[in-house]
Amino acid sequence: MSIGIVSAERAHFSQPLILRSGAVLPAFDLVYETYGTLNAAKSNAILVCHALSGHHHVAGRYAGQADSLGWWDNIVGPGRPLDTGRFFVVGVNNLGGCHGSTGPASINPQTGKPWGADFPVVTVEDWVVAQARLADYLGIDAWAAVVGGSLGGMQALQWSLSFPERVRHSLVIAAAPKLSAENIAFNEIARQAILTDPEFHGGHYYEHGVRPLRGLRLARMLGHITYLSDDQMAEKFGRRQRVGAGSYSFDVEFEIESYLRYQGDKFAGIFDANTYLRMTRALDYFDPALEYDGNLAAALAPARAGFLIIAFATDWRFSPARSREMVHALVHNGQAVAYAESNCAHGHDSFLMDDAYYHAVVTAYLRRIKL
Repeated sequence: MSIGIVSAERAHFSQPLILRSGAVLPAFDLVYETYGTLNAAKSNAILVCHALSGHHHVAGRYAGQADSLGWWDNIVGPGRPLDTGRFFVVGVNNLGGCHGSTGPASINPQTGKPWGADFPVVTVEDWVVAQARLADYLGIDAWAAVVGGSLGGMQALQWSLSFPERVRHSLVIAAAPKLSAENIAFNEIARQAILTDPEFHGGHYYEHGVRPLRGLRLARMLGHITYLSDDQMAEKFGRRQRVGAGSYSFDVEFEIESYLRYQGDKFAGIFDANTYLRMTRALDYFDPALEYDGNLAAALAPARAGFLIIAFATDWRFSPARSREMVHALVHNGQAVAYAESNCAHGHDSFLMDDAYYHAVVTAYLRRIKL
């Protein structure tokens, strides 16, 4: 059952935030949404962390906007795995985002112009610190759980390390403890598509009244290929050609080409290129074991949370082997961890899908949490 009509809220933080890079944000805003009711003990709160292209609008619809369904609506709501009849669920648009939180398109108070390229690079660690400020703002001392898929899963993992006393359970879904060289390479190609767009203007395109749509479109097309499985693309599109194909030109001939162009155009119309650059760089930098000479078990040792780690067999971007690295490290430490692997056919995007087995695992795990 959907939670129905929802609305976004904004929290302003006037205390400066020192970022991992050494840069300082003098103040910032976070846009967020909440679903369900916070109990008297404030012990039933769940934080949902979004992935690269996500935001605070996790579930429900906005009034008067029939096509505004939240990006993870199938998992949040009454009777759903993140049951709003039991939990108080919080979704937040991360710092550096383009859906209302302070980011590159926001006004730099020192110049009176959009930050643009001057907005600092943010990391997963920075996001977690900013989210902790939001928890303070909401009066939440500790999360019953922090949940996320992909880049959101990395945040759920980092929460258990940055604030081990403030998260009781960490649900890390379709994620990895760090990117592989191949994944960093995909991100770099996507960034180069944006950086070399003539309309990019060094990141200050707002002042020129343009947007690097071609670069962002190509970046999304490349990324979308990596989110899908080969079997899914074969089943959905195969080598089917469009009506009238065979012109021996470079126009759209195959259905998969049409799909990718549609996805690229749709994304470029709603997302900000400077945000895309920063989100992909945050992915690249994430590596909790870096300061432990690559020893993941040592890096995860400070965590006090219970863990549920979920992987998808068809996800070749963040394969199950990467999830098992985290499981093995936690088991080595004697830490509490449960692991599940789904055969959902949707590749990396499986974490967004209404897969019965995957949702049943999340439901069963969260029902065990005592509030």
